[in-house]
Amino acid sequence: MDLNIVLSKVESRISNEEEIESVLREYNRENSRTFSFDLKEEEKRKKLCEELIRILGKDVQASCQTMCLETLRILSRDKKVLGPVATKQGMLVLAQLAALQGTGESVPEILEVGLVVEALKCLCNVIFNSVAAQQLSAEINLASGLCARLRMYTGQGLSHEVALFSLRLLFLLSALLTDVRSCLRQELKAVDLLIEILEHILSIKWVGKYEVAVDLEAPPLPLEDNERAMEALKTLFNLTLSDFNDEDGAHQLRLITAIMRHVLMIKTQTEDKTEELHSHAINLLSNIPVLFLDVMISVQSQGGIEEYSGKNMDVIQVLLDFMVKRIDKGSNFKEGLTPVFSLMTESSRHHRDIRKYIKAQVLPPLKDVKNRPEVGTTIRNKLVRLMTHVDTGVKQSAAEFLFVLCKESVDNLLKYTGYGNAAGLLAARGLLAGGRGGGQYSEDEDSDTEEYKSLKPFINPITGHVEEPMPNPIEEMTEEQKEYEALKLVNMFDQLSRQQIIQPMGVKQDGTIAPLAEAISQCNMESCSSDSD
Repeated sequence: MDLNIVLSKVESRISNEEEIESVLREYNRENSRTFSFDLKEEEKRKKLCEELIRILGKDVQASCQTMCLETLRILSRDKKVLGPVATKQGMLVLAQLAALQGTGESVPEILEVGLVVEALKCLCNVIFNSVAAQQLSAEINLASGLCARLRMYTGQGLSHEVALFSLRLLFLLSALLTDVRSCLRQELKAVDLLIEILEHILSIKWVGKYEVAVDLEAPPLPLEDNERAMEALKTLFNLTLSDFNDEDGAHQLRLITAIMRHVLMIKTQTEDKTEELHSHAINLLSNIPVLFLDVMISVQSQGGIEEYSGKNMDVIQVLLDFMVKRIDKGSNFKEGLTPVFSLMTESSRHHRDIRKYIKAQVLPPLKDVKNRPEVGTTIRNKLVRLMTHVDTGVKQSAAEFLFVLCKESVDNLLKYTGYGNAAGLLAARGLLAGGRGGGQYSEDEDSDTEEYKSLKPFINPITGHVEEPMPNPIEEMTEEQKEYEALKLVNMFDQLSRQQIIQPMGVKQDGTIAPLAEAISQCNMESCSSDSD
């Protein structure tokens, strides 16, 4: 529909509500899936936004208000036309229609669910696309109204869409406004509120202070419950970005960890939605201080494994399976793998039983050393391949994870990966000369298999496997030919170095690398110093 026709009807003071509603309905139908707009009509759309806010501020029928909000939601996809909406008056109108403007800690009763849902959707779009709207949402205390609305969730109950878009709006405010995030945590007690909401959505029953009952016959989590749970998890992620220093904070973090364990152990209606839910749970757990992660394996009612101090490792296996699934997808490694790598690395660094269990699955005692460490389908093979990934963050995360599983021992790491794959990590950590990282680990030693012991002398330390004997290319050469080839090679290196195509490097005494001249100079200085003593 021509935007001029829409504007003429909306601007006209003689148009009745039915006429406005009819023309907007047609416009909405034609543009429901429009996300890019004609630049030439930008001013007209801006004018339409202004007129819609004017109509919404009047006492008109709920059906007309809903239609105006639907049009405004479509227009709010274009951040360039939000000037008339991102005003205090405009934001107050939307907040009132969303039933978020009350007195004290109360908000109005919801009479028209469809109207409230459309107003919440508009607020989500406007706040996401407009910095001015974000600041005004803090000024009109929108977060307080949202928390008051959500406190009704476990009491009288809310419709799925009202709860979903209220949680989504709360997530946006917590993500975009640092001051609001602080207010949500301290004044509005939003962490406790979101914990209660998750308990309600997931039907959680506590059998211990930090232990959730497991119902093995429970059906998969319905899709609508899953949607609301994910919005709550995203908001909790934002609220746990900063430290919790008091006793109440420690209690909250342990409760969250226990709930996240439960989330990781359940399934939803589809495999993709289950993976998405688990991804949000892992993101949130990566914010939890490692001190509290023991809650994941301390579940007395479900039993444990004697080998791992009686701890229950079911959730750790879920994390491993999640990691392998993300690796096998072969795409989006940075966003998909970094959080789970971080969580398992820090858990392994600080919790011996978790490290022992993960290592048994990822780095079992070596038997096959005839193939390169990066060749094959085992978890070790997949992780070693990531150590040379093109994305620096991914390869560092994978290497650090394996290094921690090896108790930060260079010798152990090289046994499983080969020097070539590990060189990047060792150079960054200043461990090219060998040694250990700075972590504190138990003294129990790893036992090698008989197969590994028998083949160890024949393993190429660079590639990490036993190589087939290769003919010696200089075996048939005379001494003069060998000298000629050696000088030829030196000249080639020299030429590449002078052209700055390569830069020869050397390992300094502290294990870090430096330009070759600098490394040699340091060695000579230390040698002279030693001689003078």
